[in-house]
Amino acid sequence: MRLPVLLCVAVSLCAAASPEENRSCTDLRRFYTGKGFTLEGVPQTEISGEQLRMCPQGQTCCTSSMEERLANLSAKETEGQIRKAGRSLQTTLNTLRTSFRSYFTDLHGHSEGSLEQVLTPLGALYSQNTRLYTDLYADLYLYYQGSSLSLDESLSDFWSRLLERQFKISANTDASLSEDYLECVAKQQETLRPFGDVSRDMKAKVIRAYVTARSFIQALSISEEVVNKVLNVSLGPECLKALMKLVYCPHCHGLSSVKPCFNYCSNVMKGCLANQADLSPEWDNLIDTMIEVVSSFSTEPSLDAVLSSIPARIYEAVHYLQENMNTFTTKVYRTCGSLEESGRGSPGLHEQKTKSSQQTALEYRPSPTAGLRLKAQMLDLIKQLKVMHQYWVKLPVELCKKLAAGESNQDKCWNGNTKARYLPEVMGDGLANQINNPEVELDITKPDMNIRQQIMQLKIMSSRLKNALDGNDVDFQDASDDISGSGSGVCSGGLCALSRPGLYTFTPDSKPAGASAPQRSTVSLLLLLPPVTILLLQR
Repeated sequence: MRLPVLLCVAVSLCAAASPEENRSCTDLRRFYTGKGFTLEGVPQTEISGEQLRMCPQGQTCCTSSMEERLANLSAKETEGQIRKAGRSLQTTLNTLRTSFRSYFTDLHGHSEGSLEQVLTPLGALYSQNTRLYTDLYADLYLYYQGSSLSLDESLSDFWSRLLERQFKISANTDASLSEDYLECVAKQQETLRPFGDVSRDMKAKVIRAYVTARSFIQALSISEEVVNKVLNVSLGPECLKALMKLVYCPHCHGLSSVKPCFNYCSNVMKGCLANQADLSPEWDNLIDTMIEVVSSFSTEPSLDAVLSSIPARIYEAVHYLQENMNTFTTKVYRTCGSLEESGRGSPGLHEQKTKSSQQTALEYRPSPTAGLRLKAQMLDLIKQLKVMHQYWVKLPVELCKKLAAGESNQDKCWNGNTKARYLPEVMGDGLANQINNPEVELDITKPDMNIRQQIMQLKIMSSRLKNALDGNDVDFQDASDDISGSGSGVCSGGLCALSRPGLYTFTPDSKPAGASAPQRSTVSLLLLLPPVTILLLQR
């Protein structure tokens, strides 16, 4: 019996002579060199982890210098994953902007291309004044591209000049009318309404169409710009420590094949991206407003119907004037003086010889093909925009889907200390909800100011879009100075284009052809921005 006892003692002593710290670090060394590091200073076998600051301080194959290098790598790789996810979003926004711009440019071009067909029956009023009509379309397109000109002034000027041309053609005189006299005639437009309700109705619809289209393009540009700036916000030092513990500490402790627990990963990512998640309310608000704008394009009168009917509305307005020319002229003579009194001839009228046409704006509709294209375009825009909902609060989840263990392995995953289930609860979204985050220590009283600036960008763009739905093009002050003092941001995004010409978020397809008059800014909204900025800074 003595021999078996001695054998048992010997086995026990042999086991004691093979301590755990002597486990090989071969797997870690292979992994470490695979990440581009040298093997200098890398242990052959496990050592004590007392020197570690981020990983658990048990037996380990990592030194403190290795831990620091891997921590920097984990932050770099995570930032790369965030940017990769963001580039997909940027690509979608850019594609939507390019697609809508192409569609709207085609609508504008087809409308201008129909001028000759629709207005030739007007005779000399069209054939001798083609520049008048092309100038109108040039102004409309310049505005859509981002010019600071006022659509209201451009359209009013068009109708005044058209009235002058028609009056000169109708007046029974071979003498040229003075500029002062023609100016007096033009001023009667508001009081005498020579074009009936057509000019006023057309102006309202055209302004709303172009303001909304331009604002929608700007909203897509602003969204893309916000994404770009947010993606370049660096992860903080506390996040760097948490990412190291999440991603590479398992390798240091011989658990390289064990993935992080999903809830553990969620807490780390929610802490690291807490400021980004605070974008969500204003981001979703802007997306909802853009969807509302897109839906408005199909509402009667639809976008394609408004643009396609511009030549027909002009014809309709002139036809109304010609039928009521005697009445209008009589009233003009009372106000501006008769041509006879001015030595310009008698107050009679030439008979206007124009081809009879009953074409009206209601009858001049876009082709069925154009209508189908509009429907398809708007459905695609809405579909793509809806996908972007809650992007910033979904981002941590999407990152963890690629990094963490699946649902079936939640009892056999890395929980930050060992291979076991992760027990702490998952935090909510946003900075305020991270006060008790067990993985990332954050000061919730100090939000990232770069992110706050982008929140203001989104808020301002949403307000502008909502005003555009009512046909109002609202100018905003540069709020970036109030936020960061950098002088860049809101206005560089094109929101101050009306008061600061040349500052677009998108590149015009062609250079402006002439000077333009700035539109007056809305004072009440300007007064509201400083207190709004202060409130945002305090959040």
